[in-house]
Amino acid sequence: MSELQQIRLSIEGMSCASCVGRVDKVLAAVPGVVEASVNLATETATVTYFEGVTTPQAIATASGEAGYPAQVADGEASEDNTARKDAEARILRRDVVIAAVLALPIFLVEMGGHAIPGFHEWVTRSIGHQTNWVLQFALTTAILAGPGRRFYAKGFPALVRGAPDMNSLVALGTAAAWLFSIVATFVPSLLPEGTRAVYYEAAAVIVVLILLGRWLEARAKGRTGAAIQKLLGLQAKTARVERNGETVELAIEEIAAGDVLVVRPGERIAVDGEVTDGTSHVDESMITGEPIPAAKAPGDPVTGGTVNGAGGFRFRATRVGADTTLSQIIRMVEEAQGAKLPIQGLVDRVTLWFVPAVIGVALLAILAWLAFGPSPALGYALVAGVSVLIIACPCAMGLATPTSIMVGTGRAAEMGVLFRKGDALQALSGVSVVALDKTGTVTEGRPKLTDLIPADGFDRAEVLALVASVEERSEHPVAEAIVRAAKAEGIKLPEVEEFSSITGYGVKARVAGHEILVGADRLMDREGIDTAALASKEAELARKGRTALFAAVDGKVAALVAVADPVKPASRAAIAALHDLGLKVAMITGDKRETAEAIARETGIDHVVAGVLPDGKVAALDQLRTGGARIAFVGDGINDAPALAHADVGIAIGTGTDVAIESADVVLMSGDLRGVVNSYQVSRSTMRNIRQNLFWAFGYNTALIPVAAGVLYPALGVLLSPVLAAAAMALSSVFVLSNALRLRRLRPTMDEKAEARHGAPALAPAE
Repeated sequence: MSELQQIRLSIEGMSCASCVGRVDKVLAAVPGVVEASVNLATETATVTYFEGVTTPQAIATASGEAGYPAQVADGEASEDNTARKDAEARILRRDVVIAAVLALPIFLVEMGGHAIPGFHEWVTRSIGHQTNWVLQFALTTAILAGPGRRFYAKGFPALVRGAPDMNSLVALGTAAAWLFSIVATFVPSLLPEGTRAVYYEAAAVIVVLILLGRWLEARAKGRTGAAIQKLLGLQAKTARVERNGETVELAIEEIAAGDVLVVRPGERIAVDGEVTDGTSHVDESMITGEPIPAAKAPGDPVTGGTVNGAGGFRFRATRVGADTTLSQIIRMVEEAQGAKLPIQGLVDRVTLWFVPAVIGVALLAILAWLAFGPSPALGYALVAGVSVLIIACPCAMGLATPTSIMVGTGRAAEMGVLFRKGDALQALSGVSVVALDKTGTVTEGRPKLTDLIPADGFDRAEVLALVASVEERSEHPVAEAIVRAAKAEGIKLPEVEEFSSITGYGVKARVAGHEILVGADRLMDREGIDTAALASKEAELARKGRTALFAAVDGKVAALVAVADPVKPASRAAIAALHDLGLKVAMITGDKRETAEAIARETGIDHVVAGVLPDGKVAALDQLRTGGARIAFVGDGINDAPALAHADVGIAIGTGTDVAIESADVVLMSGDLRGVVNSYQVSRSTMRNIRQNLFWAFGYNTALIPVAAGVLYPALGVLLSPVLAAAAMALSSVFVLSNALRLRRLRPTMDEKAEARHGAPALAPAE
């Protein structure tokens, strides 16, 4: 049976939303292709296909035959794409300068007559009327054949194929103005009396303005990919590797899993690995968002791209090349940036037929002016037709959504929020309930000793030493918490004899000549030990959500030991921030209800579902969906994977398991809930930005196409010049790009010090 595969293509020649629709249609028509998603801003396509039915090369060839050359993107796609965009921007800047220098004399001659009285008469007396037009013809022809040639090389073939695009509109408009002017210049007898006029200025200046707009677009597109470039900049180029008893410097591509690398103070770590010897502190803020460097000792993991502090150490490479954490992050960001949101589907359906419709409107405008226009009707008809063709180029429509996605997801990555699936960016903005797992998400996921209350006549330190000695033999997480606490206090643990575990009750052992029992109240009841002295304290601790155990020494109750999974420092502030954003917060956990409700009271959670198995979490999500609510679920463990996949948006804590991360739509690199707040704010801000862009792009065309056609002329005497139409069209695209780039200034809603502000959300302006 054929397996589904996915490839990413780099596509050249796309200039507007209409191009995107054509390429999408061509790729989807290839036999074996299941899905194709084309992105104008990144100039890429993501294609899912059946292996064995078609090949990546066949898919790329189909795009090329449609007039859009494509190649399969490799691992260095980001660098290659950036280099190509930089080269494109340089070529466009050169062509803008050449075209502007050639167009300037034409512009001055034509506009000078309107601005300076008697200027036209002076030009006619100096060089002659015919010579003036011939010189304008020569300069305009040079512009169209040189810098403007790209419009004809792409536009007319697309027109012949029955798939006109933006280039076709520019080519038709400027060619019409140029050809009409040639007839007026060299064979005026072919034109009706009173219609002899030239439009060289319109053809020349239109090319200059559209090239200028494309140059500004190319520069702006380069900046939309700034986040990817920053991530790529974190990759070390070389590393010091131990080979054959020597330390040699190798390119990062030559490092293999199992190699031992030497890291000096201040160096960037090349690949993922595990420390073998030496100690240091490593700045991992680019992964975790935490500003405090993490201590590293033998056995600790290190991540490629992070920066070593003052110490030196050696580590063994465990993941290299495309398998490193940084490479995976870059891949996630690229996939999210190249994704097509549901909102883009409407744009694509409209723009696929937009250009043919515009050509039809231009023809209708020409016919209407010829039939009903004042003299010279042919001149007015030409101006109206060319203006419609030029002003209607759907560049802004094509850029409205993908540029916002690129900048928004890139900025999110810089905040430590990775959108693994592009449509999650839109879906997250529509959620009304955030459901949280408890252990490892709201809480630390690592129990700690919170209380040790000795009974009368017993010393706290002595009891802790006895209890910890017994629990050291146990593998239960509660036992580990007690042992960690004793060691942290520097308590020496005596030897243990006759240890035994009593399933469901607790543990028993002989320590330093004493009989020790540690367990729940039912163990004390079984052994006939009176716990009344500490019963009220146990009930109080249970209400606080803590797990309470009794310790008995030689048949007498000696102490009450309480262990709890502490709430993460940032959880309360993050939940308060979610409430401020208008979201309800629920917690779904397998823990007992008393513990869950205690944590809910502490953190301000609205709704608790407790005591559920993994499949019960899925049912709980369905229950929360009552009334049409959309749910985001946040978790970190293997048992959270079904709920992460079932929720409208699954959000995985990045410090969690690989299974959870693979099941999620969004990954938070930080280990707490601040990332949930930031991810929602990025989603909401990006969608607002997209709607602004679409409103401008569609509103612009809707409003100005009729004006260009001349509907205001009968009432107001206003007829839009093709030159002004070209300027407006270029500005429309620049506006959309500039608006999208505002997302680069997006600040995290919660700052890194949020946990220090007990109970108060640390909010920052969104834009």
